[in-house]
Amino acid sequence: MKKILIVASLAAFASCNSSNDNKAKVESMGPSGDSSSASTSTATSTTMADINSPYAVTYSSKFAMGDAKNAEAILTLWKDWDNGDLAAHKDLFADSVELHFYDGTMLHASRDSVVAAAQKVRSSFATSVSSVDAVTALRSTAKNENWALVWGKEIDTDKKGKVDSFYLQETWGFNKDGKTDKLYQFRAAAKPPKK
Repeated sequence: MKKILIVASLAAFASCNSSNDNKAKVESMGPSGDSSSASTSTATSTTMADINSPYAVTYSSKFAMGDAKNAEAILTLWKDWDNGDLAAHKDLFADSVELHFYDGTMLHASRDSVVAAAQKVRSSFATSVSSVDAVTALRSTAKNENWALVWGKEIDTDKKGKVDSFYLQETWGFNKDGKTDKLYQFRAAAKPPKK
């Protein structure tokens, strides 16, 4: 009986250890589950290799993965836009905000002024529906700054029923307190204009 208990104990112990080993192996594997991509996946998820560019990179080429909370904050603001209530999460903005829009206009104002101006634009639409193609959070290691990037599509319907759809790429900056204080927006028509 003792032998059976000893063997059973050793089997349970080995099982626990192999389970932990397997867990470690799974966690170290790349997205495809292939352990051969483990070292590449681990290296690229924390820091990016140097880029040899034929151009002078004026801002930075050194980025690492950032805090997912920043990307979630921007998605929350996008949802507030769709819902037509921009004051719902105005606390996600810094006290002072700088917005660079796709058409070249720029607004630098207090949080309340920015939210009020954006709400005025949003209120001119009957509906606004966004879809997200990609979102990520990055940290500039050279500048010690946090950013969130989102790519998506927006379909706006004005109060007369006219529909406008376009693709958006937005880059949002975050201050040291984790509040967004900057936006760079780029836009392209979802379909070519009629001739």
